[in-house]
Amino acid sequence: MVFFMKIGVIAIQGAVSEHVDALRRALAERGVDAEVVAIKHRGIVPACSGIVIPGGESTTLCRLLAREGIAEEIKAAAAKGVPTLGTCAGLIVLAKEGDEQVEKTSQELLEIMDTKVNRNAFGRQRDSFEAELKVEILDSPFTGVFIRAPGIVSCGPGVRVLSMLDELIIAAEQGNVLALAFHPELTDDLRIHHYFLDKIFNC
Repeated sequence: MVFFMKIGVIAIQGAVSEHVDALRRALAERGVDAEVVAIKHRGIVPACSGIVIPGGESTTLCRLLAREGIAEEIKAAAAKGVPTLGTCAGLIVLAKEGDEQVEKTSQELLEIMDTKVNRNAFGRQRDSFEAELKVEILDSPFTGVFIRAPGIVSCGPGVRVLSMLDELIIAAEQGNVLALAFHPELTDDLRIHHYFLDKIFNC
């Protein structure tokens, strides 16, 4: 089978397979032939029509992105309008500014979104939870899975707030970039992945 479109999921650290599976299921529901690829080294991002930065440990993820030369490729792709989705740790990586924890660990954020983040806004791993969310891009509630989740504490005028919880922004978009504090890939609800695919196909 010949694929004419690639969607890349950063696969150097964190929860990867769930995003790959969700994207493949969403593409199958549309009857679209596109390749979902796991990105472990530089050179693949430039060929992708969409990029996903999954959850994981944000300090390690930032370090590996820089070391592998993938960070600059993601920045360049986003600047060209390539749709980019960041979930949980991915939301942190995309941000322009972090909190004291981010500064303390010298995380090299991609600075793609005009946002400031709180790295552990909702507590530690043991404080994981689910919540029914109102998300502006969806017509009915979405079950958000929060695992050691971050939150956006402030954002610039070009950022559209999509959802809030406990006075923190948990979903936002800025042009072609979408950031979520929760894990849509850990549910059977593919609406957010379909929304992301819409961004890709409408570019």
